[in-house]
Amino acid sequence: MSSPLPSEKALVPFVSVENMMRLVHHIGIETVLTELTDVIEADFRRWGSFDKTPRVASHSGEGVIELMPTSDGEIYSFKYVNGHPKNMAQGLQTVTAFGLLAEVSTGYPVLLTEMTLLTALRTAATSAMAARYLAPRGARTMAMIGNGAQAEFQALAMKAVCGIDHIRLYDIDPLATEKMVRNLSGTGLKVTACSSSQSAIENADIITTCTADKQYATILTDNMVGAGVHINAIGGDCPGKTELHRDILLRADTFVEYPPQTRIEGEIQQMDADYPVTEFWQVVTGQATGRRDASQITLFDSVGFAIEDFSALRYVRDRLKGTGLYQDLDIIADPDDPRDLFGMLQRAKQA
Repeated sequence: MSSPLPSEKALVPFVSVENMMRLVHHIGIETVLTELTDVIEADFRRWGSFDKTPRVASHSGEGVIELMPTSDGEIYSFKYVNGHPKNMAQGLQTVTAFGLLAEVSTGYPVLLTEMTLLTALRTAATSAMAARYLAPRGARTMAMIGNGAQAEFQALAMKAVCGIDHIRLYDIDPLATEKMVRNLSGTGLKVTACSSSQSAIENADIITTCTADKQYATILTDNMVGAGVHINAIGGDCPGKTELHRDILLRADTFVEYPPQTRIEGEIQQMDADYPVTEFWQVVTGQATGRRDASQITLFDSVGFAIEDFSALRYVRDRLKGTGLYQDLDIIADPDDPRDLFGMLQRAKQA
């Protein structure tokens, strides 16, 4: 006698890397980035609805492994993500991730998905959301310092959401810059490869730093940063890892996602505990001012926060409908009698 089929709740939609790529191409990458920016912004508008906690991190000499949980009271999410800069030398990704959504009411998962690609998309969308409020009016040129795995996503998000049409590139590895020039051909962006970070930031309205080394670094020094620019600092994301000289922070108005996490992991870990920051959700809701004048230096000290992953996961769940771009995984034990888990196991042996 065959065992009954699992109930609908026991089958969890799973989005593989292959299906995530198909979904992005089905929608269009710039459309995905634009829509995802709006979804993240909508969740920032209801910031108070979410559980908030710094990510749970396990650090080693090689890198970090993290869990990033949150809930809005109806849906729970978490992301597993790592950061291992030395992986590059072995031909491996520096960052890998997967994530899950679950019903708060039952605890049952409702989505499991790859998040290596999705993290790059949500990070770029978050950067674009911040730039929409903080970049100088009419910004058209962005410097991209660090041309690794996330760089193209950043460039396309700034193009699609903010109207950037010129990207100036620099990386200590010229092969990374060559890769980015190649990948951005045909996108409508003007792309300029530069020989130094100093030359890359010339005439840039937005400066994005996106480097991977797990160390205190000085990608930008104070004398390099002129009045009126917006700095999108996304490379510093763990204790002991920064990209900007602290003197830049003394001149900038700094905006963050969640201060208890950013003070540990972000650029502001260099600063005193009373260094003033503005939580970005307050800008989105109109409770705080973003860019106030043309000479202001704004800094988005972004380390990535769980609510952004929540937004990305719910976006994917909604966009999956009707596409068939997922597999149903039988990963929840589902006995007919919820008290008889052992009996279900025994019947499987008989089958």
